[in-house]
Amino acid sequence: MAKILNKEDRKNLLHLARSVIASELSREGIPETVNLSPAVREKQGCFVTLHKKGMLRGCIGTIEPVKALADAVKENALHSAFRDSRFPPLKAEELPETDIEISVLTKPEILSYRDGEDLITKLKPGIHGVILSKDGYRSTFLPQVWEQLPDPEIFLSHLCRKGGMGGDCWKKGDVEVKVYEVFHFSE
Repeated sequence: MAKILNKEDRKNLLHLARSVIASELSREGIPETVNLSPAVREKQGCFVTLHKKGMLRGCIGTIEPVKALADAVKENALHSAFRDSRFPPLKAEELPETDIEISVLTKPEILSYRDGEDLITKLKPGIHGVILSKDGYRSTFLPQVWEQLPDPEIFLSHLCRKGGMGGDCWKKGDVEVKVYEVFHFSE
């Protein structure tokens, strides 16, 4: 299970994410982080997801724990708002109607499997985030994506296509699969 942060840490990280986006929109520069607890100074993988009126508006993250969580939140909030290639950059008038969600990841672990059928039996829908890798291609879905794609075959096929690997790449048993869990919270 991913590290569970206390209420104050969650509140501070959500405020930090919104503040860096607002600062970028107003061209004031990124605010300094203050009152950081030791928990948010630890290196953690994380994703920042933006929703506007319940619809995805941006989602960028860092899978591996390479930065302090607060720094990863700042960077990923900016990237979600302004550099997610699926969406135009966020505009100032959109920010008030945009909700922010932060997902803190456990370190990914390789999931050994023989073939597609075996893979499906080992996945935990709604719990596992999944990373597929093959021949330089890589894609991931957070565990929250299981809500939209609850069928494991459809989930994996979409994940293969997202990574440019063909919709049935997961069936052959030659794709590296890693799984992780998240602790997520939102405004």
